[in-house]
Amino acid sequence: MNAALPPALLRSVLVALMLAIFLGALDQTIVAVSMPAISAQFNNVGLLAWVISGYMVAMTVAVPIYGKLGDLYGRRRMILTGTALFTLASLFCAMAQSMEQLVLARVLQGIGAGGMVSVSQAIIGDLVPPRERGRYQGYFSSMYALASVAGPVLGGWLTEYLSWRWVFWINLPLGLCAWWVARQALDGLPVARRQAQVDYLGAVLLILGLGSLLLGITLVGQGSHWQSAPVLTLLVCAALGLLVFVLHERRTAEPLLPLHLFGNRAAVLCWCAIFFTSFQAISLTMLMPLRYQGITGAGADAAALHLLPLAMGLPIGAYTGGRLTSLTGRYKPQILGGALLMPLAILGMALTPPQAGLLSGVFMLLTGIAGGLQFPTSLVGTQSAVEPRDIGVATSTTNLFRSLGGAMGVACMSSLLLAMLQHGGLELGANPLLGSLQAGEPDAATQARLMETFRHLLLASAGVSLLGLCAAASMPDRQLRGHS
Repeated sequence: MNAALPPALLRSVLVALMLAIFLGALDQTIVAVSMPAISAQFNNVGLLAWVISGYMVAMTVAVPIYGKLGDLYGRRRMILTGTALFTLASLFCAMAQSMEQLVLARVLQGIGAGGMVSVSQAIIGDLVPPRERGRYQGYFSSMYALASVAGPVLGGWLTEYLSWRWVFWINLPLGLCAWWVARQALDGLPVARRQAQVDYLGAVLLILGLGSLLLGITLVGQGSHWQSAPVLTLLVCAALGLLVFVLHERRTAEPLLPLHLFGNRAAVLCWCAIFFTSFQAISLTMLMPLRYQGITGAGADAAALHLLPLAMGLPIGAYTGGRLTSLTGRYKPQILGGALLMPLAILGMALTPPQAGLLSGVFMLLTGIAGGLQFPTSLVGTQSAVEPRDIGVATSTTNLFRSLGGAMGVACMSSLLLAMLQHGGLELGANPLLGSLQAGEPDAATQARLMETFRHLLLASAGVSLLGLCAAASMPDRQLRGHS
């Protein structure tokens, strides 16, 4: 349904949706620079990855469920529910007394964020004609860009001068404001409903499979052997959960992940590209503040400024990639260019000490641009590769792979970091790793060992990005629909 709305009402609806998008996107970036402070207070690095992975996995699974529930019960009710849950979970995050409590609260927060982001996009689909949607998606992209730049700076300032808890306290007024604006702006909108089946069993199986896999990877990073009983149990649960999930998705009427799309080579390669791009972008957003604070002993505010070039590069690359795609009518050159630049830029970061501010900033900016070139272009490529009737599910599947890539990246790279620290004889709770929040700049020997550890970690990250390059190089170079 594309209902014609008065311009004033459409503007108020747009403001409400942009607030929801901004709030959900902000919490993917604002938490990154507070990670060392959180670990220092709870003396727990082992569950560090789950503060981000738990949020992203929950949001990943929640997105398609909210879409179906919106079909059944109305979009307004679902976006208000998601915003309320997000705000309430932010309160729990701010009051957490252990890393386990914080992870659980972040999972609830991710479930709420999934509703805010997915339902906002669905409302635009209901109200705006297809020819006009590109302009409104541009507004949403600007919110992601603003969140990617403002998140690290705001998070670093709050952590350094107040407390890491304020990274979550600030969501309370923002969340209440977003809830009230959405409630007022969306009141009286035409309600588009259709009969839909919510794939709850598929969601449970996906959570079981992914959660077991990520937890198994985390245990290995903490020092458990691959053949130990807990790790083997988790990996068997992951394999069984994902196998049963695939079998279930083949038979259910409205699957969470439509398997027939995996026969489309171009779409699958676009999903591989966006998976590995998100793997790098999200994991580096978490690891670079740890690297900077651990090696230099700087505070969270300085770590935020150190991370800023990476955050700024993402929207710059996204804007450039989008413009080039529109001008040329092709998506592969932008994806391939970003995939080529990514390992080179990460290699430069690995070989450059964080104290070399300008050179390090240049390589981080290039890494962000490399990721930004691939994010929107992979989505456009996927939408162009599938039949028009499958654009909706292809878009949600693209978002799923983007979230999965980020969650896997954080889990794998943080586990590799923990394993390297153990192998190098550094204690997991050592203050040099957690920054100077308690101990100041580390001694020269510890600093050198941390430098070597993070250099090897970034070299491994560059190696993983070569898989994304392989996917990009294998893509068919097709003209986008609608271009001559």
